[in-house]
Amino acid sequence: MGVLVASRLALDAHEVAVIDQDPDAFRLLGAGFGGTTHVGKVFDRATLVAAGIERADAFVAVTSGDNSNIVSSIVAKDEFGVPKVIARIYDPRRAEIYRRLGISAVSSVMWAANEIRALLGHPGLAEEKTFGDAEVRLVSAVVPPRLAGRTVRELERPGEVVVAAVVRSGAAWVPTGGEELMLDDEIHVAVASSAFAHFEEVVAP
Repeated sequence: MGVLVASRLALDAHEVAVIDQDPDAFRLLGAGFGGTTHVGKVFDRATLVAAGIERADAFVAVTSGDNSNIVSSIVAKDEFGVPKVIARIYDPRRAEIYRRLGISAVSSVMWAANEIRALLGHPGLAEEKTFGDAEVRLVSAVVPPRLAGRTVRELERPGEVVVAAVVRSGAAWVPTGGEELMLDDEIHVAVASSAFAHFEEVVAP
């Protein structure tokens, strides 16, 4: 993940510095990597300063250890005042800790579990984002034949299912509730996890 994030940011002309305690890991970046590399621990102050953290716009911690990620994120946010701090976590139960500390957490385990569940349960339903500990999920679906002609309002459930956008023939808009859905419309919907099974049944082909 670190290699992909760093490489893509560098390709987008961002100034990127990569820290790893294993110097051999930098070979994965390839000869064309345009950023800088620094050997050391991600939470070591001297290493962070050498990498340019004092003028950084963002700090991303994606090591293989949750503890290293959270400690380095706290250092980046509290000691150096980095505006945007993002950390990957494996244990989704720690997500609330990160949020209380003002750190954006990406749980690869939770994301993968939700994605697999969605693919198994409803191949036509794609999960785009989760909020909190996945209590709310933003998903997209294609309107099946049996829902064509029904209104957006009929699909919604207050506090549980809200249609955020409708895409038809490449044009998108935020619905007011009275619009009729058409076959093959793409809908983007915020769904409470407690109502997800119901929503799957409603939009099933």
